[in-house]
Amino acid sequence: MADVVVVGAGAAGAAAAFHLAASGLEVLLLERASFPRSKPCGGGMAASVQALFPFDLSPAVDSVIDQVRFTWCLGDPVTAVLPGDSPFWIVRRSVLDAYLVEQAQAAGATFLTGVAVESLQRVGDCWQLQTRAPEGKPLQLQARAVVIADGSCSLLAARHGLGPSQPRYAETVSVEVDCEVSDPSTARFEFGLVRHGFCWTFPRNGGYSIGVGTFIGRDPANAEAVLSQLLPSLGLTPQAGVRQPGRLRIWDGHHPLHGQGANAGLVVVGDAASLCDPFLAEGLRPALISGCRAAEALIAWLAEDSQALAGYTNRMRAEWGASMAWGKRIAQVFYRVPRVGYQLGIKRPTAPQRIAQILSGEMGYGDIAQRVIRRLLFQRN
Repeated sequence: MADVVVVGAGAAGAAAAFHLAASGLEVLLLERASFPRSKPCGGGMAASVQALFPFDLSPAVDSVIDQVRFTWCLGDPVTAVLPGDSPFWIVRRSVLDAYLVEQAQAAGATFLTGVAVESLQRVGDCWQLQTRAPEGKPLQLQARAVVIADGSCSLLAARHGLGPSQPRYAETVSVEVDCEVSDPSTARFEFGLVRHGFCWTFPRNGGYSIGVGTFIGRDPANAEAVLSQLLPSLGLTPQAGVRQPGRLRIWDGHHPLHGQGANAGLVVVGDAASLCDPFLAEGLRPALISGCRAAEALIAWLAEDSQALAGYTNRMRAEWGASMAWGKRIAQVFYRVPRVGYQLGIKRPTAPQRIAQILSGEMGYGDIAQRVIRRLLFQRN
């Protein structure tokens, strides 16, 4: 019997487990995979997430980005300098997630790997979790509350009415390349090679994290054809690196992130909550924000504040969802007319700096959306 079981030890789940354990609650953190484990992810996040934690995140940071370079078909470049107070960090998920888990354990959380949660059932005032341990043995756990943090492939969230019932996905291919990095402080975004999407190239310690993603429609990314052009532009062979296909649960509207009635005591965080930025594919910042905000709400709810979990949904709507609603609208217009979008949305004198401010967390899409959308629609018509 635990106060809270956290299902999934990614960034969101580990962040929640740390804050819950640090408050004195008995926390059990479960992970299906063995740790540390790799995960398809560009690994970019705003340094502003440091404010969410009382410990230093820098041991998990591979590189610090101070400028962003945008291109169209590897040409027509635009460079923006990131705000000095909030640079962009590059991390490897195998390192970041393991580091956050270590912090959660140091705060008192119990961590179990190789444990898959198969079902959740409310019985009286507690949740019963039917799980399967490494040897295939069934294991039943109980908790007063549960944090669902089982990632983009989550089945538990929708099953209990949390997040969208039919999530919208971006299709991605991530490539990890070990090589010499020519410019370790510059992140690159390429908009012309991918139909309905873009490529990213993030320098990390000892190489690059590269990705190809499509964000609207159902067209495949045609990643190999894209990589055959992108990788040589970095001085690499077209076959370089290890490919990992992935899916991102894109933000697609406001949905409840907490359970009500028979589902009281449940919250969903991170990728399982469909929080990924629908325009620039940023997933780590909302994962960390949601993990921390959900923990704050659960601490209050377990102390008999009946409105605390509804407060979590409302806070995420205000703190993240309001900006993503505009980001979705921008993406729907931009990726349907990407050449026009690049010229009017990226090449304008102030646009790169605005995107840099969004990446750094200093600005939201709502600050620029109406002007950008009007400009793109007018040119398209």
